[in-house]
Amino acid sequence: MKFRKLGKSDVELSVITFGAWAAGGWMWGGTERNEAVNAIKDSFHAGVTSIDTAPIYGQGLSEEIVGEAIKGISRDKVQLLTKFGMRWDLAKGDFAMHSKDNNGNPIDVYKYAGKESVIKECEDSLKRLGTDYIDLYQIHWPDSTTPVEETMEAVNLLIEQGKVRYAGVSNYNADLMDEASKYIELVSNQVPYSMVKREIEQELVPYCITHQKGILAYSPLERGLLTGKMKPGYKFGADDHRAGIYFYKDENLHKVNQFLEQITPLAHEKNATIGQLVLRWTVEQPGITIALAGARNSVQALENAAAIDLELNTEETALITRHLNDLKLIR
Repeated sequence: MKFRKLGKSDVELSVITFGAWAAGGWMWGGTERNEAVNAIKDSFHAGVTSIDTAPIYGQGLSEEIVGEAIKGISRDKVQLLTKFGMRWDLAKGDFAMHSKDNNGNPIDVYKYAGKESVIKECEDSLKRLGTDYIDLYQIHWPDSTTPVEETMEAVNLLIEQGKVRYAGVSNYNADLMDEASKYIELVSNQVPYSMVKREIEQELVPYCITHQKGILAYSPLERGLLTGKMKPGYKFGADDHRAGIYFYKDENLHKVNQFLEQITPLAHEKNATIGQLVLRWTVEQPGITIALAGARNSVQALENAAAIDLELNTEETALITRHLNDLKLIR
């Protein structure tokens, strides 16, 4: 495994970081707890020492699974990244969505990051994770109802108390990062980035490079789209959020698979899977610090971890990008 320093912090993250959204089951049609725990454990033993989670993932379940998986591992050997600001148990802030929990019960989710809420969420996360500190604490989504200063003041307090080591944001644009940086030392931004979702290259990536902020790329495999395993006619399970997203329309699945066929010879040459080639390309892009790769079982987790063993030279990376630039998806 390779490791990269996060912004100006002294935290080094595994370049492939375990993304624990799917492990929590929420919006993924449920989860199998033991498989998720084993996936994290096996991933750790393969060198993936960094784990990203959030309270909203399974309404606490993902954090509990992470806590169970790291039990017995020396705390300084693992980096725990979690978030705050998505409440399903409090109707306050910006309404985000109607949803269902893993038992099919309706829940309403709000984006809220008031000071008292941030502090409460941190205490709850520490208990679920079974730890006394969080390496990177990130606001999950912007909350327009709470002043940024108030939110960051709460995180600064948690840092002073030793419950949080560093502050990050998630789903922030460059302007919001600039605003938050007036009140706290931000080390990173976690944002969606994949071969088919590259909008951050225009403004956010240059901003983060200039200001030495890390970028944690989430959904680098576009939730399975870029593995080559989804073909036109693919059927999603009940409560799987991907069913209504344009990426997974049959015409786009056809276009993406045509692109993946173009780069398949390179994957074969490297004795790698398509997914591994995609992950390796992602972490070689300017400004990208690490890629968050989700897994629901050990097979997927170990495949993701091995992506970093793949070597790509500049010509090979450029070849992939040229093919990619010809890919036009239909919204």
